[in-house]
Amino acid sequence: MNELIERIQSWAEFIGPNIYLQAAALALAFILFGKIADIILSKTIAQFVARSKTEFDDELVVLLHRPIFVTFVLIGLALATRRLGMPATPEYITLGILRTIAIFIWFTFLSGFFGLILSAVRRGRTSSALHASMLPLLGTFLKVVLIALAVYFIFLAWSIDVTAWVASAGIVGLALSFAAKDTLSNLFAGVAIAADAPYKTGDFIILESGERGMVTHIGMRSTRILTRDDVEITVPNSLIGNGKIINEAGGPSARHRIRIAVGVAYGSDIDQVIDTLATIADEHDDVCKSPEPRVRFRSFGEYSLDFELLCWIDQPIDRGRILHELNCAVYKAFQRAGIEIPFPQRDLHVRTMPAQGN
Repeated sequence: MNELIERIQSWAEFIGPNIYLQAAALALAFILFGKIADIILSKTIAQFVARSKTEFDDELVVLLHRPIFVTFVLIGLALATRRLGMPATPEYITLGILRTIAIFIWFTFLSGFFGLILSAVRRGRTSSALHASMLPLLGTFLKVVLIALAVYFIFLAWSIDVTAWVASAGIVGLALSFAAKDTLSNLFAGVAIAADAPYKTGDFIILESGERGMVTHIGMRSTRILTRDDVEITVPNSLIGNGKIINEAGGPSARHRIRIAVGVAYGSDIDQVIDTLATIADEHDDVCKSPEPRVRFRSFGEYSLDFELLCWIDQPIDRGRILHELNCAVYKAFQRAGIEIPFPQRDLHVRTMPAQGN
């Protein structure tokens, strides 16, 4: 690199002995090179990528437009500064400013570039590993990495030794990790939830503690669910990551199966019971026809024959309403058909009677 710079500087001597004229020629030459590169990029390459079906390459060309031109300009100004042979301090400050501007320009470009990639993944859904909930996390992580790299290169641009800073950051990070262990636990659990995706926004889940609701937000620290009572519950991700979660909308389909247990008296016609329950499910508009509803004779109870009506609904959110409607329909249909629904009874046998007092 130093040999290339010296060769370029030697070419400037053909302008004449005036170093100011040489410096101006170097700056103007690289401004011209930048303009040529910009024209090639915005005309030739832009027309070529415009033929593609995707917008990613078009947006990438637009992003590259400014950094490439400004980089040529900054290189020309840096070479001109060196050609002038300025004193050490002014040269150090000038070159530091030029390097810092270059770092900010390319930091902006990389931020936009990673934003394009995440947008393309979000639109295309090309990778099953990158779930929708993981993309914001990935975007935040990339921004943090870019900021850290930008700060590191700015230190290098000003010839600042970063060894002591890195050691100090390590000590501070260790202290913070102990002080915020619960927060870090929730953070890592949030990363695991985003990567594993046991549920997504809009799913109905049941927590290990028994709360049931719809997931409204999946954050880095906590997950929020909205119960059927319109009460929002905020659960730390560490509790969810270490507990059992039932996702009613999970599996290959969002449909949900409901069960209605009903007992009938001994001596009832079980075929009539099965037909009545099946008819109730078939006639309900919100019960799925495929898979078809089914009735099962489960057990001989202490005082009843125990049946169960199994049927599917499209959305778990409708479970409470449909259970209510089916229970009402079962009770009315059993009354019309004369099918008895028993209740617990006990027979009391008195073996001896107390003696009658005089």
